Amino acid sequence: MVRYLLVISLCLCYIANAQKTIAKIPDSLRNRDFDYLFDCIDKQEQSIAVREIYLKAFLNKAQLEKNWEELSNAYKNYVHYAPAAQKLIYADSMVMAAKKSNDNSIIGSAYLSRGVAYYGQKRLRKAMDSYLIADQYISKTDDGYLIHKTKYQIAQIKFYLGYYHEAISLFNQCIAYFKDNDARAYLNSLHSLGACYKMVGNHGMSTEINRLGIAEGKRTGNLDMQHYFVQSEGINQCMIHNYDTALQKLQASLPAIRDNNDFSNEMVSSFYIGRCYWGLNEKEKAMHYFKKVDQGFSQHEYMRPDLRQAYEYMISYYRDRKMIEAQLHYVERLLAVDKKLHVTYAYLQGKIRKEYETQDLLREQKILRQSVNSQKNNDRISISVISILFLLLLLGIIWFFKSRSESRKKYEELLQKIENEARAKSEKTDELDFAISSDVEQAVLQSLKKFEAGRKFLEKDLDLTKLAGHFNTNTRYLSIIIMRHRNQKFNQYINSLKIDYIAKRIRNEKILQNYTHESLALEAGFSTTRRFVKAFVSFTGITPKYFIEELRKEENIP
Repeated sequence: MVRYLLVISLCLCYIANAQKTIAKIPDSLRNRDFDYLFDCIDKQEQSIAVREIYLKAFLNKAQLEKNWEELSNAYKNYVHYAPAAQKLIYADSMVMAAKKSNDNSIIGSAYLSRGVAYYGQKRLRKAMDSYLIADQYISKTDDGYLIHKTKYQIAQIKFYLGYYHEAISLFNQCIAYFKDNDARAYLNSLHSLGACYKMVGNHGMSTEINRLGIAEGKRTGNLDMQHYFVQSEGINQCMIHNYDTALQKLQASLPAIRDNNDFSNEMVSSFYIGRCYWGLNEKEKAMHYFKKVDQGFSQHEYMRPDLRQAYEYMISYYRDRKMIEAQLHYVERLLAVDKKLHVTYAYLQGKIRKEYETQDLLREQKILRQSVNSQKNNDRISISVISILFLLLLLGIIWFFKSRSESRKKYEELLQKIENEARAKSEKTDELDFAISSDVEQAVLQSLKKFEAGRKFLEKDLDLTKLAGHFNTNTRYLSIIIMRHRNQKFNQYINSLKIDYIAKRIRNEKILQNYTHESLALEAGFSTTRRFVKAFVSFTGITPKYFIEELRKEENIP
């Protein structure tokens, strides 16, 4: 209510002082068009005072002409350049102006920009509400830019919630669209995709994307994202315990992030710098950075799920030193953090599942119903006995040729496996009689289940020794247990998981059908393209190329 009163007051001030404002605008600008004024506003080297003149000229021209689209753009300019405390006031004015246009694209764009303003302040619940309203308007248009911009923002919320694979799918769609349409949006999408991959444990893919992002920034002349890709690679290296490399990259990127007043990414950098020092057993230095995370939470009431671990480190630090008061303080702070995360997570999860995804399903239902009704209207011709016999004969001919093709038979078997999400277990021929205690065997089996569910098999160059170390067992036990319960040797087991994973993704994610074998190998966690193709043929009986070609035929994709 307070904000809406401020908006109304702002509008009244503009009306009451219209003549005075116009008087401050140079005569040379009064007859300039909107494109010229916007270009002047957008100049990088423009001083604040000069930019303010162009902002006012743009706003007053839109008000005088009652051009609601440009008036919405005028407030959007202010949202971009105004101090943080005033951004949301201008964002509300932007929405009010857009509504008067009665244009779905303009209104949707305004709500989307307001959501971005909320997201910039990490007010995620308000941001999500604005995104949902924006989606309602934008979905009624064929504006590809706005549709993919909405997908990008929704993907950011999914990333926060931990729905990394869903976010990856959306970010890939954004990359494919923005690559030739918007260089900055393309780089933003690449950066977010790399962040997703490191969170699912595919650190090699994350590194490749970070390198690509830096190279593409140089190619397109957009260098603003360079330090964010460096930061992302620093976090990636920290997560695989390359602490010295991680520190170098994180500390190199931090000054630019601070200069951008990007408090959330400053908190992220502080946490991972602290985590590096902790890993190097320099715990006093680590505590300095963990406390910066807590300061950020106090000042901005923002917390990300992975950053809460800073409090666990601080509690452990003071517990070991028997500093009970300090330990109690950070226990209470962690409780406050968890309460904040729980409330935010529950709200966003409910919104994204019940509203955004339900709207997607309803749109799909509408399209399908229209298709069904159209088909019924076009197919009201009775089928004669001769037609039925002809159809049966045709099906018989098709089946005859299909049965003669061994590759086709194996392709059908692969599709059946994907649909059923299980491969028929081969009959055991020899039972391994080596004695392993039941407790040890069950513990390793539980670790295998977590390993499979967490898709840790996507890690490149994973070997039996490394996995046995992760499971706190020895290589002989692990090898025997995999043979007993998965009916496969270790390398067969890992490769079958990788191929099953990538085959399902190729089937369900159309964008992957355009990927090269090299890119698919990276997605599946293979170190070389040759190993990927060899494993694919070994486990499916067909090549990846043939599989994709047959999928395209069934879906009538050229």
